[in-house]
Amino acid sequence: MASPRLPAFARLLNAMRLPRLARLGGAMRTSPRLPVLVLALAAALLAGCTTAPPQNAANLCSIFTEKRGWYKDARKSAKRWKGDIATMMAIIHQESSFKARAKPPRKRYLWVIPGPRPASAYGYAQAIDETWALYQKASGRGGADRNDFDDAIDFVGWYNNQSWRRNRIKRDDAYHLYIAYHEGHGGFEQRTHRKKQWLKDVATKVAARATTYRKQLKTCEKRLNRSWLGRLFLGG
Repeated sequence: MASPRLPAFARLLNAMRLPRLARLGGAMRTSPRLPVLVLALAAALLAGCTTAPPQNAANLCSIFTEKRGWYKDARKSAKRWKGDIATMMAIIHQESSFKARAKPPRKRYLWVIPGPRPASAYGYAQAIDETWALYQKASGRGGADRNDFDDAIDFVGWYNNQSWRRNRIKRDDAYHLYIAYHEGHGGFEQRTHRKKQWLKDVATKVAARATTYRKQLKTCEKRLNRSWLGRLFLGG
């Protein structure tokens, strides 16, 4: 005799590789309270999948020590796009403070009523929908997600490489790379930032952070490049 078909929500959990919850969801027919329990458990698990920001975002060595995978991702992006790790990380720090699901704040009507968001920017790199779609096509990473650090830092590396190709901005010139990142390559060519003192101030802040990050990275990059066996015997 064939086993009874699972409810739709239980099938979803099974597809998400949560078989235990799926089996629990399969019991929904017999207990009206179980759906609420399953939803709560699934929400908790999904929330736990989001990577928390680093504890010490002011120190690049601390960031990469806490999140080993991020250094590998940054190094891979830098190698692929001939970019500067410190600059890429400084841009992401400015854009999202390393928050995976960051979005621009909503506009407020009468200081209270929430309105629409000013742009479709999302994720670590705060890339908007149109630019992200261009990146996916140009890089061949059609499944890239803006809330995935690996994809986000690869996007920043790709965009900075475009700034070098189109606007001839040096690969470690964090000040002008950030302005091009904010204004777009066409906007940079038209110097749309000339009268935006606030943007110049932010770009100066990003450049200063990139300089600090670069100095910090020099003190720990050798350790970060060690294999797991080297870390086991040499520490770090």
